[in-house]
Amino acid sequence: MTGSPSARDEGPSSAWPQPGVDEAATARAVVDGHGVVTAWNEGARRLLGYRAREVIGRSAARLLADAADAQVPASLTGLRRWSGTVTLLHRDGHRLAVGLLAHHREHDGDDDWLLVSPVARPEPTPEGDAFVRRGFAQAPYSMALYDAGLRLRWANADMERVIGLPEEEMRGLRVTEIVLDPESERTEEGMRTALRTGRLQELGAALHLAGHERESVWSVSLVPVRDAGGRRVEGVLLSAHDVTEQYLARQRLVLVDDASLRIGSTLDLPRTAQELADVAVPRFADFVTVDLLPAIEGGEDPPQGAPHGPVMLRRVASQSVLEGRPEAVVPHGTVAAYPEGSTAAVCLAAGRPVIEHITPAALDDLDRTAPQRAERMRRFGFHSVLAVPMRARGLTLGVATFSRHRRPQRFEQDDLLLGQEITARAAVCIDNARRYTRERDTSLTLQNSLLPQRLPEQAALEVAYRYLPASARAGVGGDWFDVIPLSGARVALVVGDVVGHGIQASATMGRLRTAVRTLADVDLPPDELLTHLDDLVNHPAGGGATLALSDGDVGATCLYAVYDPVSRHCTIARAGHPVPAMVAPDGTVEFLEVPAGPPLGLGSLPFESTELELAEGSLLVLYTDGLVEARGRDIDEGIAAMREVLRRPARDLEATCDALLRTLLVERHDDVALLVASTRALDASHVAGWPVSPDPAAVAETRKAACRQVSEWGLDDAVFVTELVVSELVTNAIRYGRPPIELRLIYDRTLICEVFDGSTTAPHLRRARTFDEGGRGLLLVAQLTQGWGTRQLPEGKIIWAEQSLPSRDGR
Repeated sequence: MTGSPSARDEGPSSAWPQPGVDEAATARAVVDGHGVVTAWNEGARRLLGYRAREVIGRSAARLLADAADAQVPASLTGLRRWSGTVTLLHRDGHRLAVGLLAHHREHDGDDDWLLVSPVARPEPTPEGDAFVRRGFAQAPYSMALYDAGLRLRWANADMERVIGLPEEEMRGLRVTEIVLDPESERTEEGMRTALRTGRLQELGAALHLAGHERESVWSVSLVPVRDAGGRRVEGVLLSAHDVTEQYLARQRLVLVDDASLRIGSTLDLPRTAQELADVAVPRFADFVTVDLLPAIEGGEDPPQGAPHGPVMLRRVASQSVLEGRPEAVVPHGTVAAYPEGSTAAVCLAAGRPVIEHITPAALDDLDRTAPQRAERMRRFGFHSVLAVPMRARGLTLGVATFSRHRRPQRFEQDDLLLGQEITARAAVCIDNARRYTRERDTSLTLQNSLLPQRLPEQAALEVAYRYLPASARAGVGGDWFDVIPLSGARVALVVGDVVGHGIQASATMGRLRTAVRTLADVDLPPDELLTHLDDLVNHPAGGGATLALSDGDVGATCLYAVYDPVSRHCTIARAGHPVPAMVAPDGTVEFLEVPAGPPLGLGSLPFESTELELAEGSLLVLYTDGLVEARGRDIDEGIAAMREVLRRPARDLEATCDALLRTLLVERHDDVALLVASTRALDASHVAGWPVSPDPAAVAETRKAACRQVSEWGLDDAVFVTELVVSELVTNAIRYGRPPIELRLIYDRTLICEVFDGSTTAPHLRRARTFDEGGRGLLLVAQLTQGWGTRQLPEGKIIWAEQSLPSRDGR
């Protein structure tokens, strides 16, 4: 019935009938939401005697025999289905108890109830029992009925097919006697539990049944069968469903998921290839090799297109179910030739996976081209090989070969798809590693070219250093260090750290290092130098040149220290950098309290410097945060560990560097720069000074005193130039400067002449014209010395000139 109020008596042409089905055997009626009958079929007429025209359009309540049943419709509110027994009135007036099933329906914004009831219920008969037995025998699932003694009484046709025995031969046997498999013991134990508890038992079993090529997986239900009264368990019904395909599909999904998690954990190319081999063994293959085209080593792109003919491949990874990988012919790292027609060559030439089943004839052919491989394949029983090309971003990188010799199943189409899936994952990761290797090598080359290739000659400090690039995962960073000779035998020590990794960080490091050296040549105090450096980072120069980093990074940290061996004073300023350590000659370790200052790039915040006097032989330890910070360890723990290392005396500075790295770098992720310097002092025998009267007549006396001191130092060859330099610098100070005026000579690896005066006005070098009476003095000084310059002080300035001296061995 469709529920239409205009419906008539329904015969074979109704919307409900189906071929071969007696629709009239079920009484059907439809009642709308108002309790009005809207449809009535022939079965309903047979049950209650009313024709459709006598019922449709009228209240269904007229059919109820008891007033109590009139409340049933109200109780159905909110239900989707109802079942129960109601007493109805037959057309002839007698009462009829009817089992009724009611379905709630919604359509076109209206709802109604479909009421169904069988006109006559079938009674059990011998013919019916035979019908049930035939249904059991023909069920699509494997079923067997066991008695209380766990002896088979009845098995259906599917069970006979699976076991490979007719029921007659299995009848009276137990499960463990029919199937000789460890899983049958577990199944029989489950049957005992079902007999004892009367509860359904569910279990899974993997069986290698006789007559079946491969192992199969089954879902088994053990159903207790009770007597007619439902009290005593008389036996167990075993129902088994073959879920091998579903199990294998789940295993493939698990393998793909595992591959996505385990392959590509690093950007190391050989390790990524090994992860592919490790994932595939033993769940997918018994022996796996990964071979790559040699052209991709070093990060270069391999040739375009698929390789043809004999192929040269480098073995980068392999794995086996057998310890020691005895099947392998090619050692890791070795390049081997794969002849045309070999599985690997065919796979790469075709650009698609290839499955090859190993036959005696194939091994005979392999004997001619690769006899050692043929011998190994015979010895270990290789029978199926799957080769998958490794391709990523349109490039062919190599081939992954999966082989089976222990498991009997050959590779099939589903295996091909799975092998392709996990290999594609590995290929992308290997290509990423290859590209990263290329970028890392470029960054390292750039980094090394920008760092000091050797330390400059200077006598103020003995210096040892270390630079270690970051781990492969993190990428090359922007740490740097520098040692810069300054005027007056002073030396600047610099350590810095650029935010980020890669070529950008290395390039920015190089620009910062160049900027620091340029500003150091101007002899700026440390705090002023950092201020100018911060301004360069924040305000790019015209034309787009900039030191600022991209992607919103803060910038860099830096520590700048200047040590004067004459006064033994050290002035230090830092921009967000870790504090330096100082080790006194008596072994006391102190981390200097230098005002932090903001990292370079924040701008608008001041930098402050700290000045301290260092005893000769003190150690200064400058470093970047990669030395003291590590995964699972904060910077305070790293500082404490560094303190303990520095407390232990070392034979020299190199040993100190090694001890720090060995103790602190258990696991390195960031790059590290370390600079260890031991202070020296220039005593009175190497420094001489005189006050100078602001009278031009004092120039001659000052010149004589300077020449006398130079002769006492045994530098007779330098007397003439020293006389000219002292005369010019002192004369300029008297003429253009203001008192007090002082002359100082420093004998180090060079001879340095310094003249101090109280004026801050700096002289300028100019070229005098032909008839000018002056203007040639500084030009003469510049030509006779290796360098000259001006250093500003809070109370005035120093003009200095530096003469080169012959080496101590006379050269």
